[in-house]
Amino acid sequence: MHRTLSESSRTYDVAVLGAGAGGLSAAISAALEGARVLLVERCAHLGGTAAFSAGTTWIPLTRHSVALGANDSYEKVSRFLERAVGNQSSAVLRNAFLAAGPGVIDTLEDKTDVKFRARPFHPDYMYELEGASSFGRALEPLPFEAAALGDDLKLIRPPIPEFTVLGGMMVDRDDIAHLMKLGKSVTSAAYSAKLIARYYLGKMRHGRGTRLVMGNALIGRMLMAALKLDVTILTETETTSLVMSGTSVTGVRLRQKGIERQIDVAGGVILASGGFAQHKRLRPEKLPRPLPEFSPSAPGSTGALHDLAFAAGAFHGETASQPCFWAPVSRRRRKDGSMAVFPHFVFDRSKPGIISVGRDGRRFVNESTSYHRFVSAMYAINKEGSHIPVYLVADARALKTYGLGMIRPGGAGIRPFLADGYLTEGKTPEELAAKLGIDAEGLKDSLARMSSYGKTGADTDFARGTTVYEKANGDPAHGPNPSLGALDAPPFYAIRLWPGDIGSATGLVGDEHGRLLRRDGSVIEGLYACGNDLQSIMGGAYPGPGITIGPAIVFGALSGRHSARRRVASGSTGQDFSPEHKIGARAHR
Repeated sequence: MHRTLSESSRTYDVAVLGAGAGGLSAAISAALEGARVLLVERCAHLGGTAAFSAGTTWIPLTRHSVALGANDSYEKVSRFLERAVGNQSSAVLRNAFLAAGPGVIDTLEDKTDVKFRARPFHPDYMYELEGASSFGRALEPLPFEAAALGDDLKLIRPPIPEFTVLGGMMVDRDDIAHLMKLGKSVTSAAYSAKLIARYYLGKMRHGRGTRLVMGNALIGRMLMAALKLDVTILTETETTSLVMSGTSVTGVRLRQKGIERQIDVAGGVILASGGFAQHKRLRPEKLPRPLPEFSPSAPGSTGALHDLAFAAGAFHGETASQPCFWAPVSRRRRKDGSMAVFPHFVFDRSKPGIISVGRDGRRFVNESTSYHRFVSAMYAINKEGSHIPVYLVADARALKTYGLGMIRPGGAGIRPFLADGYLTEGKTPEELAAKLGIDAEGLKDSLARMSSYGKTGADTDFARGTTVYEKANGDPAHGPNPSLGALDAPPFYAIRLWPGDIGSATGLVGDEHGRLLRRDGSVIEGLYACGNDLQSIMGGAYPGPGITIGPAIVFGALSGRHSARRRVASGSTGQDFSPEHKIGARAHR
């Protein structure tokens, strides 16, 4: 039920503050326990950064993994995470995630409209580590026909425009494969025609396409589930304070368009606001220099709820190797004056004929590594403040074949990108270097070295294209190494890459139920967190695809269930639950 604050009740069993994947999971899970749930979103749209994303959800050992025949086990995943994360996060919380994850997926799929699938090939990022898997752990939401949402479709945050085609049509990897073969295959032509017709029909009737894929599909499915479970949804609503009774949280004070109201909450208040990353004070305190100027994440993660949690006794973890999860981004001013911030995940960096260099013109990283590691390397070479931005460089052949950032494959239509400076062109490496203001000899040497590696298939500088993950992001039709290729077809092109934060790794310290803790290990009764508001179990590492959304959904479910059950516990104190939280608290210090 989408309501206004004046229409809502003054009492609920559970209040969830934030409506991304974690918050929706918490609301759905509490409602499935029979709780009366209030879901509060400060923005006009639901979905948070998850709505912008691919919607990939890293939850190992589900029935989808079993159906694909993955040779996986609790011990194998646990060892993998121990090697990837180590003491940078709580082992208690990691184990709680692994133990609960399969059941959370079962419940969502059996009792709601939320549905997933696993691809037969979707490898972990840190594939070089023992225990990694090439498939079965990363799930993706099934496409969703959202016309059934009616007017509530407008609540879902639209995708990033640069990730759509035809002015708003969302596409996933299956769609892209067919669209790329539009004039080459009768099957692809028929598929594409049906896809495009469906998009325009939905846009005509509903103002936007109703076939949702990736992150929009995940949020659409979760919204449908929440509506069917009678979750009350408030948008454009700010939480001004937590209501305390002694040392316990018993409610919230909300403000919506000039109306203020106190909401009493019997079971618990769950923070799911997306983390601290846009907090005006904490951002410059915790993030490295230079501060990322633009982020591809959704607005809303202001960290305002963290200030309220601090006042209640909560604290931030201090063990994460990185304060945020990263992706390199390029940026371009749109016609309407807004800034397009494009995250470079996998579509260009790993392709043959494309390299990345610093201002010395030299490579500094294995370009086919994960986006998180890529930005970590950007900061590692920036100690003298001279290597940000870095430059993604391609020759004409690679640009035409694979595209570059916002420039799509095909090589046509690059003039506007050249005119506004998003793309830089040089007839020779020296000319390109001069226009970029980088070292020409370094660039020439880098191009020559990569051209030789393209022939031998071995990168002796950074071992690019050696793992299953890295090869998967290359071009399977290219050899001898799908990630390595010559850069010898002029003219040469480059775009600037900047560090971009895509979510907080540092968050509020909680236990295996999502309950927030004080520094002495005691529980702040009635206060929970999930998603990026909760200290990441990945400890600032990025072991595989979907390692933010997967834990967000699982700890959303755990906190939703626990808070719902707490409302009927003896004296509503939650004291009937076990005190293992103290182990988790110690692990975060």
